[in-house]
This record gives sequence, C-alpha cells and structure tokens, in this order.
Amino acid sequence: MSGHFPFSGKANRVSVFAFFEAHGWSLEAQDQYFEKWYQWAKDFVMRDPDLKAAKGVLFNSDHFGTHADHDFHLHGYAIATRMLDLGELIKGSILPKLDHDMLHALEQDHEKWIAAADAVAAKHPRPEAPEIGRYRHV
Repeated sequence: MSGHFPFSGKANRVSVFAFFEAHGWSLEAQDQYFEKWYQWAKDFVMRDPDLKAAKGVLFNSDHFGTHADHDFHLHGYAIATRMLDLGELIKGSILPKLDHDMLHALEQDHEKWIAAADAVAAKHPRPEAPEIGRYRHV
C-alpha cells in the first residue's frame, strides 16, 4: 500500500497524534480529516449487508468510538483517539474487504483528504506548543 493511513500497523493514540503533528494540523484540520474517514467508513458499512448488521450500530451516536470524548494525555486532541477507534474498525473490518482497485481508489481519496486538511491548516494554523509539552500527565 503506497498510502500511509495513521491507523496502519501497530498504531496507538500517540502515533495517530504524531501523524497529525507531522502534518502540522490544527484542530480544525484534524477534525475535517477525521470526518472524511468517518463518512467513508459509514458509507461503506451501510452498503455492505454483513458489516451493516455487525457494525452499523457503531454509527448511531453523535461520536464514534469508546474513547470519543477522552483526551488522555493529549490535551485538547481527542480527535486522535477518535481516529484510532475508527481506524481499528477500518483496518480490521473494511480494508480486508477491499480489492486492489478499491484500495488504490482509497489511497487516491486519502491523498485528497490530506490536501484538504492541509488547506484548512493553512487558514487555521495550529497554535505553538506550550513549553510544558503536550504529553504531560495530569
């Protein structure tokens, strides 16, 4: 797979956060990127009868995932935890159903989603990191 999805491999909330940091995305950009993945996954699940029966209920609330409202140590960055929860569903249940052409189309979409998030970040830059750092325990 030529594209790098933030939930690929042995991802965790810190590695997803690092993906966002590497792109320099503000919260607005991160949220837009998450929403693109969320809509893509929801559409895929709802079109697939097996996935709809097994996973469709996950898309019935306002937030996706077990950790939807938790920042953990990533102060102000709950989107990384939501992205990881959604990514686990995508990685474990959706990606195995994609053939080569479908995966290639997803990689092209992913590149567009990154470009769109970059454009949002240009309009809404990420604030500078505080001196204490973002990974401090509370």
